Amino acid sequence: MKPPNILFILSDQHNAKFLGCRNHPDVKTPNMDRMAQEGVRFENAIAQNPICTPSRVSYLSGQYCHNHGYYGLSGPWPRGLPTLLGYFRRHGYTTAAMGKIHCPEYWVEDDCDVFHEVCQGGSIGGGSSAFAEFCRQIGHSDWQEHLGLPEFGGRAQQSMEGRPGPRAFEHTMEGWLSRTAIEFMRQAAKEQRPFCCHVSLPRPHQTTSPAPEFWNLYNEKKLRLPPNADYAMTHQAPHLKAMAAFWRKGNWTLFEPRTFEAGRLRKLHGYLGAVSQVDQAVGQLLDFLRQDGLAENTIVVYSSDHGDYACEHGIMEKAPGICHDAITRVPAIWWWPGRFKAGHVAKEIVEAVDVSATFCALAGLPAMETSDGRDISRLLGGVNGEIHQIGVTEFAWSKSVRKGKYRFVYYPRGMFAAEYPDGFGELYDLEADPWEMNNLFFEAGAKSVVRELQQDLMEWLITTARPVTVLPQAGQPTTQSRLRYRNRINADGKIHPDRIEELDNKNYI
Repeated sequence: MKPPNILFILSDQHNAKFLGCRNHPDVKTPNMDRMAQEGVRFENAIAQNPICTPSRVSYLSGQYCHNHGYYGLSGPWPRGLPTLLGYFRRHGYTTAAMGKIHCPEYWVEDDCDVFHEVCQGGSIGGGSSAFAEFCRQIGHSDWQEHLGLPEFGGRAQQSMEGRPGPRAFEHTMEGWLSRTAIEFMRQAAKEQRPFCCHVSLPRPHQTTSPAPEFWNLYNEKKLRLPPNADYAMTHQAPHLKAMAAFWRKGNWTLFEPRTFEAGRLRKLHGYLGAVSQVDQAVGQLLDFLRQDGLAENTIVVYSSDHGDYACEHGIMEKAPGICHDAITRVPAIWWWPGRFKAGHVAKEIVEAVDVSATFCALAGLPAMETSDGRDISRLLGGVNGEIHQIGVTEFAWSKSVRKGKYRFVYYPRGMFAAEYPDGFGELYDLEADPWEMNNLFFEAGAKSVVRELQQDLMEWLITTARPVTVLPQAGQPTTQSRLRYRNRINADGKIHPDRIEELDNKNYI
């Protein structure tokens, strides 16, 4: 049997609620809806981090943030940490990464046969010369269109405002990326080489200025705000309330009327259009696979690095990202015609780190020993069963824990010491309160749940950590480990936590 091809599509900042197949009242995502109808959609997919670089490092390495160590944007080369792309390349695949890669320096670049970072400053190779040349050829000098609304100068950088963009879809980053990925996949098929292609679409991240054809899909006067757009924010996190107060001033608006109420509708309008623009790119990629006879041997995943508030809680973008399900949960659709259970909606918790482990299992490759993820392939066959007891999203000083119907956020006492000297946290019952407006953390009846989730988090942090050395020495030799001064380590210079669990002598662990 030929090794399966891999197409991993990642968008930036897609709120998991914004899918037609999830019954969103306004969004139009016909291609993703069809993908879910023909594949498997995960209802509770958890991002490992609420911002770009650390989340992407978790996807491509399979490691939790407390193991790979990245919590901010960009950063230095991650020593010997393998990437999913490099691992598949070493097993005979031709590899490509294109789009908003936004990873640490040289980490992804060095593992690809084809590499295009379209976002300036996103990677060492930022500002793809191929995309810049394409823009010059079509007469668009403003080739970094995602960075702001150029007519407003510096004050429009990363604007939350919404308006139709100046380009038709075929001239946008998403349009160029879908064509460039198709060229790569077609060439790989011609050479009879399996491919592992990562396409990272910059939208629906702001600036929310989709191509006119997608802006025009929506009527601003008929858009419905989320139920938690306006409410009394009792016991919400102090930094969330401060951010909501900032947005309500309306100083960020650029178009008339310059009010918060009008501006947020323009933002929502642009965001919906940007989601539909991403949907179009996904549709073009899947249509190519269907039409060129590659669908039956290609595994496709669509997901996002994190969510967007998209007017929930009065917030226009993703900060502060740890507070709510709008950011920590992401869309996740897996597609492989004839191999996955068509139309299945899996309720189990899955995580971003599981992508690498599952790709390896489905391709028949040995698991990446540097990955913390788990193989979720049985869920893709429609079999029910817990994969993770909890799903965790990490910031350096705060952690979001999803378990069953609850979501809990842990903050150290020093985080909000002035406002809450006795400590602050968040606890939501997502069955009774799916829009997370009622923080149960301070209620007497919820204390046992808080204690349970605190214990689960501590257990998880300890048992998933990768130390450099332990005593006694851990692990038997494998093809992915090596002996360094009497210690058996993996390529990242650390020890897999499973090797520690296997130790008989517990005296020093």
